[in-house]
Amino acid sequence: MMLSLSDFVNIDTKHIWLQVKTAEQEKVWQLSQHHSNAIAIYNAYLNRICLSRLLTWFQLSLQETRLRAEVFPSEENLPSILEIVNGTAIKVGETKIVFVPTETIDIEELCVPQEWVDISSWAADYYISVQVNLDGDDDDCWIRVCGFATHRQLKNQGKYNSSDRSYSLPIEQLTENFTLLFATLGLRWREEVSPEVTLSAAKAQNLLQTLSDASIYSPRVSLDIPFAQWAALISNEQWRQQLYNQRLGKEKNTVSTAKKYLSPSIESMNSVSVDSSLIQINLSQWFEKLFAAGWQPIDEVLNSQLGNLAFEFRSFSATSKTGVNGVKLIDLGVQLGGQSLALMLALSQEEDRKTAIIVQVHPTGNKKYLPPNLKIILLESGNILQQIESRSLDCYIQLNRFKGLSGTSFSIQLTLDNFRMIENFSI
Repeated sequence: MMLSLSDFVNIDTKHIWLQVKTAEQEKVWQLSQHHSNAIAIYNAYLNRICLSRLLTWFQLSLQETRLRAEVFPSEENLPSILEIVNGTAIKVGETKIVFVPTETIDIEELCVPQEWVDISSWAADYYISVQVNLDGDDDDCWIRVCGFATHRQLKNQGKYNSSDRSYSLPIEQLTENFTLLFATLGLRWREEVSPEVTLSAAKAQNLLQTLSDASIYSPRVSLDIPFAQWAALISNEQWRQQLYNQRLGKEKNTVSTAKKYLSPSIESMNSVSVDSSLIQINLSQWFEKLFAAGWQPIDEVLNSQLGNLAFEFRSFSATSKTGVNGVKLIDLGVQLGGQSLALMLALSQEEDRKTAIIVQVHPTGNKKYLPPNLKIILLESGNILQQIESRSLDCYIQLNRFKGLSGTSFSIQLTLDNFRMIENFSI
């Protein structure tokens, strides 16, 4: 039995709980569509929900004072920021406050992107950890304000993680009493932060050209660009807006390319093509152990001992112990050396009546790595929702976990050089 917001409020009285209504979710979802890829869209959605509820809460809490809570740096700047980083900020007088949302169920730490800590113009006084739950009906959608830390705490006591460029602090070290925050508004809780390095216009344009590729879902950590240069680039409002505009343009080109793949011309008849568009695989039947032709349970492939594939499948299978999973072996054809791949789907039924899906592609046999430049694309009604491309030493590639209600349709497309394959599914 799922607990409602009122249940959580009665159980946990030390935290602030705020309801998120369906109408607000729908409004914010529409505002969040202007981004280059599905990950950025969902990041904007999560952050805008958090900002909307907490900004209102701060304004109500301050209504008997002369202070006002306002979006920082401005509402107009939000799209260019949320395209590249998690977190939003407000200003109350001279005090800056950053909200950091997460959907993690068991929160162990506050994890703040380095940009909000080490960029001098972005650094805040307070950082608030916010748990967000948007699955379910009105009574089940909420945000929980878990506590706050100061900039000084993060710099002196926080752990810096270079792999994702973040500062983290155990949740136990956060202050849960927000009366203290309101009582200390106006005091400076920031450590000194060095100003950004000077970036030449030529260097900035080179970086913008590299980072404008929308298939790079996380430009802040995906490339070996020193943080000092990245910080100098995005702290400049004009350059950050240019990056945002260029990434949106790249995404449109990517969608056009995908549509071209879906409608191949006569000139592409020499390509190797496997099109299952006339067949739609009903994934709900997998829970009844009924698999379409060409698909089989992963355990059956495990038992066949297909070299490295068996080990990789065990790792994958472990992600879906409460659900079902299936695999299809795909022959790339003679033109691509006769190599074969394994397309795998893991399904689990969630409490909100949605089905969660993980999609991976692995090499088979004794092959350790995937061929480079293999693309896996998630499509809905011909539109790209996600796209991942393999590199030279990738053991597998995976789409981000996604969910859908019964009756939802989607397609998975694999492309490599002249090879193209499409599988259509319904939940």
